[in-house]
Amino acid sequence: MPTYNTVILDIEGTTTPITFVKDVLFPYVTSGLYKFLTENWGSPGLDQQIELLRQQAEQDIEAGIKQAVLIPHETSSNADQVRAAVQQCIEWQMQEDRKIGALKSFQGYMWKEGYESGELCGQVYDDVVPAFDRWKQQGCKIYIYSSGSVPAQKLLFGHSVKGDLLPYFSGHFDTSIGSKIESSSYIAISKAIEANPSDILFVSDNVKEIIAAEEAGFQVVLSDRPDIAPLTQQDRLNRRVVTSFSQIP
Repeated sequence: MPTYNTVILDIEGTTTPITFVKDVLFPYVTSGLYKFLTENWGSPGLDQQIELLRQQAEQDIEAGIKQAVLIPHETSSNADQVRAAVQQCIEWQMQEDRKIGALKSFQGYMWKEGYESGELCGQVYDDVVPAFDRWKQQGCKIYIYSSGSVPAQKLLFGHSVKGDLLPYFSGHFDTSIGSKIESSSYIAISKAIEANPSDILFVSDNVKEIIAAEEAGFQVVLSDRPDIAPLTQQDRLNRRVVTSFSQIP
C-alpha cells in the first residue's frame, strides 16, 4: 500500500505530452486569434478577459517590463486600435511563454470553443487512466496543480482522448494559489485540502517544482517523459524518477 493518501499532479510533461501544449494548444490560439477576437468582439466574456489583460499590462509597465503592451479603454472610435493592442499583448506573452494568470485565463477562454466544437481533444499518456483507477481503488484523492487556469484544466480532462476524466478529481489548483516554484504554494494547497503534507504525493517533470514541494514536506516523484528536457544527474539524485505512472508505488 502507498504511504500517501493524496496525489497532486502537474499536467505538461506529467499527464500530458508537452507537444500537445506546444504544437496544438498554443498554435490554436496564435493562428486563430484575429478571427476569434473579431467574431467575439463586444461580448461580455471577451470584455472580461480583456480587462484582466489590461490590468496585467499596467502592472507590467509599473514593474518596468519594456515589452508590455498597454491596452487602451475602448471608445466609440478606437475599437480597431484596442483589438490590435489585445492581439499584440497576447502574442508577445505567448512568445515569452509567460505563466501569468491573465494570459492563461484568455487561453482557456479561447480553447473552450475548440474543445466544444471537437477541433481540440485533450491528450493524456496511456498509463494515466490506469493509475487513476489504482489510486481511486486505494482510496486516494487526486488533484491537479498546473500553471494553466482551472477552466483550461477542466476542458483538457473533460474532453480527452480517454473520455471525460473529471470525475477522478477531487479538485484543481492553478497559480492563483501561488507560484509552482514556491514552497508556500504547496503549503497553501495542503491547508486548502486539509491534508498533512507528508501524506501528499506530488508528481511533476519540473525539478524546481519538485524542490518546492519537497521543502513543503510533500512526497515527490519526478516525471521523465520522452518529450521533456533531459534530466541531469543532479536532478535525479536521491529522487524517485519514473517514465510511466505504472512505476509509481
